[in-house]
Amino acid sequence: MSSPQLDERSSNQRKHESRNPIQRALIDNFHAKAVELIQRAQPSTILELGCGEGYVLSALADAGVEAELTGVELNARAVRVATERLGERATIEHRDARELAADGRRFDMVMMLEVLEHIPDPEQMLPILDQLSNGWLLLSVPWEPAFRGLNLMRGKNVTRLGNDPDHINHWSRRSFSRFINSRFDIISMPQVFPWTMALARSR
Repeated sequence: MSSPQLDERSSNQRKHESRNPIQRALIDNFHAKAVELIQRAQPSTILELGCGEGYVLSALADAGVEAELTGVELNARAVRVATERLGERATIEHRDARELAADGRRFDMVMMLEVLEHIPDPEQMLPILDQLSNGWLLLSVPWEPAFRGLNLMRGKNVTRLGNDPDHINHWSRRSFSRFINSRFDIISMPQVFPWTMALARSR
């Protein structure tokens, strides 16, 4: 008898490739809101920090967002998957955001979606985001405690009270607003359950 095949997909891949209709609807709404805010800002160049396997950039390209798309990611396997997924529709780089900022590169919009909750010192990213952006930022994190509550309702991470093991920062909408406002001006903060998303501008 052959052993079951090991699922080598990341948690991000499993989330985006889920066949659960509710999860699919939530992710589709997340992508739609991101596109809506990007269309409002009309950037010519977009950088996604921590682009993972390229699902968001692919959604932007599929939606007809007319901007030069670039993604950077630290995980080499995710970079390979994103490069295969996007082909010539985006440039994917295996780099650290700090290196990019040190090179003096700037983009009309910098996105950091579902990444800040994983970083031990998220405040360190604010000046880097400012350095990389010509003005616009699009940021998102899980909306707590709604995100954990949704996990509990579907029986996920029950022993951790619904908290994902790799989430080390937790923001409510109000606390995430304060976090962003410490450096940037929030232009829009739409409801994107169970996430908090914000379109912001550099001061």
